[in-house]
Amino acid sequence: MINLSIKKLQRVMRALRYSGLVLCVLLFYGYAPYEEVPGISSISHSDLMKTVEFLSSPELEGRLSGGEGYNKAAEFAADRFASLNLEPFGTDKYFQYLNVEYNEIKGPGTLKFIHENSEREFQLGKDFTFRGFTGSGNLTADVVFCGYGLSRPDIGYNDYAGVDVKDKIVMVFKGIPSWKLNDSAWTNTYPREKSSVAARYGARGILLISNAAPIGSVLHGPGEQNEKFPQLEVSPSAADDFLAESGYTVKELQSNIDSLHKPISVKLKTKAHINVNTTYVKDQKTMNVAALIEGNDPVLKDEYVIIGAHLDHVGSQAGKIYFPGANDNASGSAAVLEIAEAFIKGNIKPKRSVVFVLFASEEQGLFGASHFAEHSGIPPERITAMLNLDCIGHGDKLQLGNGKSAPELWKKIKSIDSASVKITVNSTWGGGGADAEPFHKKGIPCAYFASTKSYTYLHVPEDKPETLNKSLFEKITKLAFLSAFEISAGNYNREEVK
Repeated sequence: MINLSIKKLQRVMRALRYSGLVLCVLLFYGYAPYEEVPGISSISHSDLMKTVEFLSSPELEGRLSGGEGYNKAAEFAADRFASLNLEPFGTDKYFQYLNVEYNEIKGPGTLKFIHENSEREFQLGKDFTFRGFTGSGNLTADVVFCGYGLSRPDIGYNDYAGVDVKDKIVMVFKGIPSWKLNDSAWTNTYPREKSSVAARYGARGILLISNAAPIGSVLHGPGEQNEKFPQLEVSPSAADDFLAESGYTVKELQSNIDSLHKPISVKLKTKAHINVNTTYVKDQKTMNVAALIEGNDPVLKDEYVIIGAHLDHVGSQAGKIYFPGANDNASGSAAVLEIAEAFIKGNIKPKRSVVFVLFASEEQGLFGASHFAEHSGIPPERITAMLNLDCIGHGDKLQLGNGKSAPELWKKIKSIDSASVKITVNSTWGGGGADAEPFHKKGIPCAYFASTKSYTYLHVPEDKPETLNKSLFEKITKLAFLSAFEISAGNYNREEVK
């Protein structure tokens, strides 16, 4: 093929009608631009953005798994797959059902600072947010600062020792210490666990101090739901307001605790008023959305390429704010749908079977991807590669993850990038990550597509379509499409995962 003249090569290309062989020629011998690959011209930032704008619209209320907004997003995706005549790959047409915890945060959604005879109401979404699994409550109580909110008397550390928090609202750091005692790992680190400890000592609610702007999050940790225990996340400046006249600031308290490796707990001279109502469901039905293009090679059709992204986000709060999740992860979901469309519009007949899947409940703990990895019906050894698209619309470059665990897959996609869009940085990581994690744990080679500087608006109301880099978004989607095409054409073989 290398010795063919340009004219002869063009005739061969027409005769082959853009088979997988042509893509190899295009990419690796440079006789034609990658834009001429079949189907790729259907991928445009305008189409991608239309999908993002719908998925991140107020109508979908932040796409919290188990909620009506998420269900609308799932139905939208299933309709797109159906319009392309893709084969359903769920247990019920395009849907694969699973159960997750669900918590609806209703009004009034109030946090007030009270000092002596004055009070001030904080702004939801700016000064504070409710944790996704907050309980209900309407209370006014004294505030007590309790360090990291950890109770580990077994290793000689207890933020609650010597301080009375009964019927109080505790305020603690959301994170955990950067140091260890007796080389022991910290436990009770998730919001649910910290809340459980606080409630055990008699507290009636908790304020978790964020490192920066408070975020929306449904990653809450294991344990039983306390439906009568409000759990909020507050900004450092709001926390400093509660520390008024204590003689400390948030920064000083954390610095002192970290330097001494000892608790500092303080009864404050301020009160907090919290009012929130919630509806909690322990087992709420939600769904992954999946479709299939069956391979046309008699042998390779029993091998699979999975192209996935999570469809969910973190929902809305008290009817006052919602989290659009344009980059996280309407961008990846839109890309999966566009890649599926490119396969169909390009009349591509892959040798390997290709599964397109949008996962539920990534934000809660990778539950949708874990369920799919366990119950897809595909033996893990038959999955040649899993491509995960998560937060690909904001930033300036692509960081292709999991290269340390699947180096040959990483090199393959990097070589395609070098011959096409040229957007990938050299740094990578290993061990899966996000929705790639359940597949990585089963020994499946994974590539994680994520843009650099991607988390500027992570889990805040500002994660809107206008923050996306449209050109980068289109290029990453095209690279993922070219990668899926090459792998499904048989031009990459499964490797051992490190």
